[in-house]
Amino acid sequence: MSIIDINEIKKYIPHRYPFLLVDRIIELEVGKRVVGLKNVTVNEPFFPGHFPHSPVMPGVLIIEALAQAAAVLAFKTEGTVPDENSMVYFASVDNVRFKRPVVPGDQLILEAEIVRTIRNIWKFKAVARVEGEVATEAEFMCAIKR
Repeated sequence: MSIIDINEIKKYIPHRYPFLLVDRIIELEVGKRVVGLKNVTVNEPFFPGHFPHSPVMPGVLIIEALAQAAAVLAFKTEGTVPDENSMVYFASVDNVRFKRPVVPGDQLILEAEIVRTIRNIWKFKAVARVEGEVATEAEFMCAIKR
């Protein structure tokens, strides 16, 4: 069951192909947490150049996917829809751990929870899983510019 489909996701984050990395939001608790998903396919534009003999999703893109899901949570929590002048920037990325590779055919489950928010700065704790196994975990802060 889709809570937020791709068309609604595109209202909350400005990214488009090939950089839109969240396919669906499957759980959302306003003010608390979000769970999204990314279906990783062999036709992703980064695979031909990122270990073509053994394709692996770049870790920085997993972090980006987590941040995109978190951005949807932030805007839903605020009760706002960003306009064309709104931007969400990384302020920091900490305690990142890569525990397993993400490969074509995987379904990446993206979980982010709000740790705190002060004015336009949001801190999140996030985990990406494949088949219940932790692939990546991180903490990050984002700044929303309007």
